[in-house]
Amino acid sequence: MLIDSHCHLDFPDFAEERDAIIQRARQAGVGLMLTISTRLDQFDRVLAVAESYPDVYCTVGIHPHEADDHVGVAAAKLVELTRHPKVVGIGETGLDYFYEHSDREAQRKCFLAHIQAARETGLPVVIHTRDADEDTAAIIDAEMTKGRFKGLLHCFSSGHALAELAVKHDMMVSFSGILTFNKAREVQHSAQTLPLRNLLVETDAPYLAPVPLRGKRNEPSFVVHTAAFLAKLKQIGIAEVTEATTANFLRLFDKVPQAAVIDRRAA
Repeated sequence: MLIDSHCHLDFPDFAEERDAIIQRARQAGVGLMLTISTRLDQFDRVLAVAESYPDVYCTVGIHPHEADDHVGVAAAKLVELTRHPKVVGIGETGLDYFYEHSDREAQRKCFLAHIQAARETGLPVVIHTRDADEDTAAIIDAEMTKGRFKGLLHCFSSGHALAELAVKHDMMVSFSGILTFNKAREVQHSAQTLPLRNLLVETDAPYLAPVPLRGKRNEPSFVVHTAAFLAKLKQIGIAEVTEATTANFLRLFDKVPQAAVIDRRAA
């Protein structure tokens, strides 16, 4: 089975047909989906989606675009919200210097709070980074010296050096539909050369639908196209990519009960 390691099933784009979208994912062989939190004041609806489906789990966190609205957020608050059994990760968080919808210092402080929460809980931190490779790398390196934490670079579109740094710290690098875009040569190079044991696949739905569905509203079932493209890049079979990325996800998000995994594989 495949796992969509990053989607936004609570978004209004899916409200009218969420059941059908999740059913299509199941039919496509997607056994688990991780729906991602972007604001604390909308976390309840993220959790409600996860509670409604046995094959959906969630994270808790604050997107860097929303950092200005969460100034002073404490790691303790994030830790408290991870106590629910369906919450298996922290984030998404990080730095976005492309849009800069929030002040850079606010983004940095929010990012550090998430890392501290990840360190305290043992849950992985889901990192969003765009046009901020140098600062993201500096924060990861510095924070690792204070105490190791688990994490991943989601929807990878950065330079190869940042991917290598993530692997050095035994973090995961997750590839979205961007991997299939014709102009994404550096991203494809990273996917081709990084160890398979450090790779995940995702949709980031409803955004970034992969080729051959580019331009459509993305959904978890489309992750099969990204996985197939990754297999082609690495010159291995799709079954090997499926097995590896699923094992990688379960190793990283180890709060997901093994019984749930067995049940989904059986289904």
